[in-house]
Amino acid sequence: MAADGGSEVIRLEHVAKRFGAFTAVHEADFGIRSGEFFSVLGPSGCGKTTILKMIAGFEQPTSGRVLLDGKDVSSVPPYRRNVNTVFQQYALFPHMTVADNVAFGPRSKKKSEAEVTTAVKEMLDVVRLGDFAERKPSQLSGGQQQRVALARALVNLPSALLLDEPLAALDLKLREAMQIELKRIQREVEISFIFVTHDQHEALTMSDRIAVMSAGRVEQIGTPEEIYRKPASLFVAGFIGSANLLPGTLQSSSGDEHVVALAAGSTVRVPANGTSFAQGAKVSVMLRPEALNPGAPTSADGRSLTGTLTDKVYEGATERLVVALADGTEMVSLTDAGTDAAFKVVGATVGLSWAPTAGYVLEGWPEVAGATTTDVDSIDAAL
Repeated sequence: MAADGGSEVIRLEHVAKRFGAFTAVHEADFGIRSGEFFSVLGPSGCGKTTILKMIAGFEQPTSGRVLLDGKDVSSVPPYRRNVNTVFQQYALFPHMTVADNVAFGPRSKKKSEAEVTTAVKEMLDVVRLGDFAERKPSQLSGGQQQRVALARALVNLPSALLLDEPLAALDLKLREAMQIELKRIQREVEISFIFVTHDQHEALTMSDRIAVMSAGRVEQIGTPEEIYRKPASLFVAGFIGSANLLPGTLQSSSGDEHVVALAAGSTVRVPANGTSFAQGAKVSVMLRPEALNPGAPTSADGRSLTGTLTDKVYEGATERLVVALADGTEMVSLTDAGTDAAFKVVGATVGLSWAPTAGYVLEGWPEVAGATTTDVDSIDAAL
């Protein structure tokens, strides 16, 4: 069930966490709705796992409050909070069957054996492991073990389930399949999932909303589409997917459009999308790779750039083209694979054009101009 925008199961009120002189989390202030799949996304060391630990009770906030179902649980120990956590290591009991692993929670709450049997059967059916009840964890695949861990965490119906990068240990195909499975399970049990990850694709695939973090601060909270199409900062624009970020100066604004003089030498027109900047302000134009249409050089008024094709990468259904502008700025464009054209030859002159609604303007200049996926040093520093 998608979140209905109503009651909040978790709220962080101006929560900060410091370890000595180091601040891991700065003033986190947001709520997580009942029945919502909420992801906390960011690079390593940004504070996302610290937030999860404060919700779970494994860490206490230095300041601020953590509310669970409207009650302050900031100093309540983990075992007294109605939340459960699934980690990268599933920690299943190897000597127990699947059914006994899932039954551990209800039995620890002194439920009758009839209640335990019913709850275990229902939860194993939810995770599609009803036929595996008598197997041991060693007889299961990685994905099946993860579903047992989910069933064990969900069987007591907690207010929220916390997931700390649970897909990280799986290979690519299984990870992609489990993304769909996790979302299906969450909708069926109607429990809030709080999912911590550094993988943008995971967050975009599964989430109702995403909180993007950087250096201990929440940069933006919104739906996947809001964060992808209207990032609140240069960091969000570059971290979510791939983007071409072109520094420039705001030349003028008229109605719903900005005119930006790029540092690379061209002048482009970009929709305002409700943003406003002072004339002469330093701004950046964001153009997503899939929005750039490669072809012969064109003189499209304010919506095209020209460069030289320096690399072409085959990716199955698409090809990734790397185009260097006259000043050396690298741009990336995605185009359909399998089509031969003169501009697809390395060394050819390529025109990159885009639709009137494609661009987005952000305050400030990026550390590296151009594509956010071609600079190895900057990517390594972010991760």
